[in-house]
Amino acid sequence: RRSSERPSLDGSPMQGALSGLGPASMAMLRAAGILSTAQRARLGSAGAYVQVQAAGLRPSLNLLWALEGALTGQPWQQVARLERTRLLLEIDDIQSASRQSSAKARAR
Repeated sequence: RRSSERPSLDGSPMQGALSGLGPASMAMLRAAGILSTAQRARLGSAGAYVQVQAAGLRPSLNLLWALEGALTGQPWQQVARLERTRLLLEIDDIQSASRQSSAKARAR
């Protein structure tokens, strides 16, 4: 197995070189419990980014662009230019929903 391949929970390797994600990005995903390409796809780029933040890591927006690029096959530079607003709003929506859920749970 090449060093860029990492085993995943569902048996499919998370391949950093093939997906446009470097070793630091792959390490952040693993630390956040995102261990497979299937998980990454299920969460979407914004969901994965928020999960990395929730794990106490401080990713730059370049991780978000790279995640979206890996999911869509676009270069991260194109994602940053064309998808920036949509992705940032999606992150805001996820974080708002999480805050509302937390507030409801505390009110019980």
